[in-house]
Amino acid sequence: MARKKKEDEGVKGDWIVTYSDMVTLLLCFFVALFDTTEADPAEMAAFISAISNIGMGASTGGNTITSGKSAELGNTIMSLPSMDKGRSLGAALQKAVSLFNPEVKTKTMKITQDERGLIISFASDAFFNSASAIINIENTRAMLLRLGSLLNSEEVRGRKFRIEGHTDSIPVDPREGLWESNWELSTARSIAVLHYLTDIGVEEKRFQVAGFADTMPVSTNETAEGRAYNRRVDVIILDEGHL
Repeated sequence: MARKKKEDEGVKGDWIVTYSDMVTLLLCFFVALFDTTEADPAEMAAFISAISNIGMGASTGGNTITSGKSAELGNTIMSLPSMDKGRSLGAALQKAVSLFNPEVKTKTMKITQDERGLIISFASDAFFNSASAIINIENTRAMLLRLGSLLNSEEVRGRKFRIEGHTDSIPVDPREGLWESNWELSTARSIAVLHYLTDIGVEEKRFQVAGFADTMPVSTNETAEGRAYNRRVDVIILDEGHL
C-alpha cells in the first residue's frame, strides 16, 4: 500500500514538467514579438535584471521593474543617475529608417548605431564632386530637408549632433584644388553640411564638426568599392555620454 501511494504521488507531480515547458514556450513567443527598437535601455536593463532571479529562490534585491519601497533610497535601476540621463535613441532610429528607406535601399545612405549614438552616413560621392566641398544641392536637397526634419523632431529633442567628414586614402593634389590635404577637404565637407542644415532651421549651437581624412575607414582602401564606402559624411545624433 505504501508503495502504491508513493507511485501515485509521483504521477500527480508530472504535470509541473509540462506546465514549465508551456510557460517557457510562451515566454519565447512573446520575446520574438518584442520590438527592441522601441525599448528604453534603462527599462530593458531593469527587466532583464528582474527576471534573471526567477527560479533562483530569494532575490538579491535592488533591481525592480517598478518603483517599490526601496525607490526612495535610489535602489532601483531606473533611479540610477546614468540611466536617468541616458534616454533611448530607439524612436529616433525608427524615424530615421522610415525617412530614409529609399536611400538605404540604394546604398546612398547607411544608418547604424555604436557607442557614440545614432549614425546617419551619407555617401559623399552623392553629395560632392571629386575634391570638392560644394554640395550637389540638386541631387541631395530632398535628403537634407528630411535630415533637418529629423534633427528638429521631438524624438531627438535636447540632443547634440556631430558632423564628421571622411575621405579615402588617395591624397588630393594641391595643384588641382583648394585643399592642401584630405584633412582640409574632410573638414570643409562637414562645415558645408553644417551650413546647409542651419540654413534650413536646425539650431547651430547643437552641432560639432570634425574632419578625419582617411583615418577612420569603414572598408578597405585597396578597392574602388571600398574607397567609395570610406568617402562619406556622418551625421551623428549623440548619446548623452558622448557630448
